[in-house]
Amino acid sequence: MSRPRAAIVVTGSELVRGERTDRNGPFYAREALSLGLVPDRILIVGDDPRDLEAALTAGSEADVCLVSGGLGPTHDDRTVELVAQVAGVPLRVDERLEREIESISRSIAERLGRPYADFAAGVTKQATVPEGAEVIGVAGTAPGLVLQGEGCVFVVLPGPPGELRRLWPAAVASEALGSVLGRGRPPGRHVLRFFGASESTVAKALADAGGDGDGVEATICARDFEIHVDLVVEPGADERGERLAAALREPLEPYLFAEDERSVAEIVLGLCRERGYRLATAESCTGGLVAARLSDIPGASVVLAGGVVAYANDVKTAELGVPEELIAAHGAVSAEVAAAMASGVRARLGVDVGIAVTGVAGPGGGTPEKPVGLVHLHVDAPEGSVGRSFSLPADRATIRSRATVSALHLARRVLTRSRHEGT
Repeated sequence: MSRPRAAIVVTGSELVRGERTDRNGPFYAREALSLGLVPDRILIVGDDPRDLEAALTAGSEADVCLVSGGLGPTHDDRTVELVAQVAGVPLRVDERLEREIESISRSIAERLGRPYADFAAGVTKQATVPEGAEVIGVAGTAPGLVLQGEGCVFVVLPGPPGELRRLWPAAVASEALGSVLGRGRPPGRHVLRFFGASESTVAKALADAGGDGDGVEATICARDFEIHVDLVVEPGADERGERLAAALREPLEPYLFAEDERSVAEIVLGLCRERGYRLATAESCTGGLVAARLSDIPGASVVLAGGVVAYANDVKTAELGVPEELIAAHGAVSAEVAAAMASGVRARLGVDVGIAVTGVAGPGGGTPEKPVGLVHLHVDAPEGSVGRSFSLPADRATIRSRATVSALHLARRVLTRSRHEGT
């Protein structure tokens, strides 16, 4: 039996114009896949009702249509109205929902010092839902809805990613969506993450291993200077999936750093946490991006003590103890200064691990000896003091991003004491 299909419709003119990046479509797709649905398509449309109606009509051809956005109180929020139209059902005011949204709106009006009358029409609009729709909750003042259409279940959630994710578990628990999920079986999955190997190297290893097919779908994605391989394994193809994953591990083992969804920042923090270490960063060209990646992870404060953004040479000297004569002899962008920055921040903040980055991010400032894109990294830890360098002719943002990721991977290598130069 084939797995049920899911179509995804994301609304918002700001997404079409490129002012914001869609986060809901990928979230829906990942969740759908994990629940046994086949993500069929992601349609991103603006606020023009004709475009949205066309997208919803196309989405209704799938078993499930996952929709986000357009649930606000203003006239241009047309999603609910158009879902009802495509599903062929009338609209009605849900009085219980209206009371709930009214209570929330009155609190907002009081907080803003505005009369409730300014909100009343919007309250009624947001409480108007398709006949037969299940209201699964409210985020802000926007309701989440699940509607059983003819051959398709519509899941309609708010556009703000935090609100959508908050209501998603209730959608999954709904009777209408649950009936579709009961017809599918989540596929198996192997996740392999590589750093230091080229995409073509990984592609060749996959081809040498026999490639995908026979119930296994392989995707290779270059992401954040890493190569991510996902093997989606259909029911009954488990043995084939295991063989393919093993055949990729063996030739690429020097570059394999994870077989799960953890980022390198999570891995570094985990390694430090296991050892009872604290960590600090000393950054020049990355301007705090390494510390930002680490602090993005919940619970990072157990490990991350802080960082020093030492852009100017006098800050390197005053705050990190880098000798002036060292900078004079080798230059601020040098392996020697990177090593001094790492040991300096370790001593300055009293931590176990120091990560340092210095480089020429451009677009100016390069010389024939030290071109734009030259970066020196260093990690100083109880396991050892190790430096690396790379030169990447690229734009400023790319150089800084590559330096950030490379610094974290160097820390991972030092903390695991890998013998492989490739990782």
